[in-house]
Amino acid sequence: MNNFSLIKRIFFALILGIILGLACKQIEITFPIRVLSTFSSLFGNFLSFVIPFIIIAFIVPGIATLGKKSGKALIGTTILAYISTIIAGTIAYFLGITFLPKLISEATLASNSSLNVDPYFIIDIPAILDIMSALVFAFIFGIGLSQVKNSSLLKGFEEFSLIVSMIISKIIIPLVPIYIGAIFSKLSLTGEIFTTIKSFGYVYLILFSLQTFYLIFQYSLAGFLNKKNTFKLLRNMLPAYLTAVGTQSSAATIPVTLNCVKENEVSEEVADLVVPLCATIHLAGDTITIVLTSIGVMLMKGQSPTFSTMMPFILMLGITMVATPGVPGGGVMAALGLLEGMLGFGNLEKPIMIALHSAQDSFGTATNVTGDGALSLIIDYFIKKKDKWYIKYKKLLGNINSSSNFLYLTDSS
Repeated sequence: MNNFSLIKRIFFALILGIILGLACKQIEITFPIRVLSTFSSLFGNFLSFVIPFIIIAFIVPGIATLGKKSGKALIGTTILAYISTIIAGTIAYFLGITFLPKLISEATLASNSSLNVDPYFIIDIPAILDIMSALVFAFIFGIGLSQVKNSSLLKGFEEFSLIVSMIISKIIIPLVPIYIGAIFSKLSLTGEIFTTIKSFGYVYLILFSLQTFYLIFQYSLAGFLNKKNTFKLLRNMLPAYLTAVGTQSSAATIPVTLNCVKENEVSEEVADLVVPLCATIHLAGDTITIVLTSIGVMLMKGQSPTFSTMMPFILMLGITMVATPGVPGGGVMAALGLLEGMLGFGNLEKPIMIALHSAQDSFGTATNVTGDGALSLIIDYFIKKKDKWYIKYKKLLGNINSSSNFLYLTDSS
């Protein structure tokens, strides 16, 4: 089982959970589901305990390291990546709020079953910090440490980040499939599963359409600025897109992305800076996924995803995505704290969000990576434009100096 990728393990556990729930419903026993419910309660509480640590471990070193790197190109790339992420999230919100309420009409995640599927026991694991406190702490220390040279405290946070990454890879990720399987077995037993799957289908239909549209939008802008054909630029990025689909990691795709970006005639200096940086800070594909799926889950719960609720979430999500590592599942793990703290997602909604994200992670990552190529083209355009202006300025200055010297010599004679 460990040889399978995360998505395969989640899919296997999800199918097994649905079958188990339907079988238990048929023979009218709840014991296996209540055992799994007990596990999901314990694991969910553990996850809530770890989430503030995930936020601190990812965001503090991320912001501090970005701040220590100098250069206008770095600042410009970071701002552009954030703007791209916010635009993607905002479009996802308006598209989701326009279509999903018409397609998801019932609160399918609201518990309305008479069957007892409660855990046998519950152990509370209170978090040391709440989500907003962890976020504020992370931003303050991240920005502060970016101004301190050779900080031993930053090294401590980087080691803390390694510990948290180990907890994610060794404990959370291996147990996530069981966690999701437990939730779906409960949904099957209570008879809500088929309506839920149908609702997810609508979410994915809009999701994949928007990811495709957003890539065309990015490359249309890049093509317009550089006077190049949009679809030729996209075609040159196809190897990076397909590699990202296979690896599910922006970081692992960097060598292929670099090659594709240079194929689009981006200067080597810009490509070598922008591509590795954007592999970490530009997660527009993940943002589209998280915004749309969270709207879907809220509607299934019977909640109303208002603009005043979702826009602050999108703005904070953009900052969180900037500090998220470009590894499989990194986006949704970093977003769990915001989902809990700002949207009120609990132990039922969080595993569903992980499942929804994991099911499309390949294509979300491919959208991130391919979008990095568009940002490289845009940054390259402005740097070349600045260089051309600088050369013209130097030439003009040289001509003025030559004229001044000539006039001086004429006056002297």
